[in-house]
Amino acid sequence: MNTLLRSLLLVAAIGTAPAWAQVKVDKAWARATVQGQKATGAFMTFTAPQATRLVAVSTPVAGVAEIHEMKMDGGVMKMRALPALELPANQTVELKPGGQHLMLMDLKAPLAKDGSVALTLTFRDAKGVESQQQVTLPVTTGMPQGPMQGHGHGQGHGEHKH
Repeated sequence: MNTLLRSLLLVAAIGTAPAWAQVKVDKAWARATVQGQKATGAFMTFTAPQATRLVAVSTPVAGVAEIHEMKMDGGVMKMRALPALELPANQTVELKPGGQHLMLMDLKAPLAKDGSVALTLTFRDAKGVESQQQVTLPVTTGMPQGPMQGHGHGQGHGEHKH
């Protein structure tokens, strides 16, 4: 391929790329399960460089993956699915037990401690442009202690696709 054609293709690719960077995902983990358990939660923090929304989640380990929240309603803790999770620009949003979280249901097999779970997160920016980000979460019995960044678990910066 000649240099001119290569340069034109590069310019075309850059011109169609989104103007915003991917969402930063930190402190990600999924709760281990026992035999027969059909659901679990996944937890993490998100920091978006500009206002965006988490609109979907999927994983090969579960038949259903949803964004959920737990909230007190008349003295009773209730859990419900959310259509999307707002991620304000440059603010950290935490998914944690007892609050907002990702619910993995209809598990195809137990999630063993020290294993991992791959997730595909779908984000939609203010212009309606969707992008997907791949993350891999460690499976543990409780929130990991200390920073999780850069420890080979794949959270942080996953592959970014459109």
